[in-house]
Amino acid sequence: MDINALVKITSRAWSLKILALLHEGVPGKQAALLTASKASRTAFGASLKHLVDLQLLERNPGHGHPLRPEFRLTPLGARAAKTASNIIAAVPQPAETKILRKSWTVPILAVTKRPRHFGELKSDLSSISDRALSQSLNLLEGQAWLRREVDISSRPLRPTYQATQIGINISQAANVSGL
Repeated sequence: MDINALVKITSRAWSLKILALLHEGVPGKQAALLTASKASRTAFGASLKHLVDLQLLERNPGHGHPLRPEFRLTPLGARAAKTASNIIAAVPQPAETKILRKSWTVPILAVTKRPRHFGELKSDLSSISDRALSQSLNLLEGQAWLRREVDISSRPLRPTYQATQIGINISQAANVSGL
């Protein structure tokens, strides 16, 4: 998957979960997806609309009520859904999956397969702000999904960041090309 596509998909909290549920065979009806995702109606609706706008989901013609449509994956959505399912499966504890709903968690882990400096991460994730990157790095380091190392022999000090443990599994599941 392309890093820009991953950034777009994860910009809504429940997008990965919805894609993964559809990949796992949950019916495309809103009620079934909402129940299985355990999201709030508002957040779920925003994520569902977002996936339709990205052309990963489409209304299933001839199925569902006009006010309660049924959705299905597009061919592009099917590939994204497989990746989303792999990413969620890479997190062994269900309580930890809420971190995946943070918009920059998966993209940051996807680009930290090898040690990277802050500036490199910023350029790979061009639309991220310095503050969002810094906060996300701190969160992921606190979860032990990312390791920060500082080479004290170089001046100025430049820390590097690399995915570890569960972060490596998520990074491999994201399978970002071109990095």
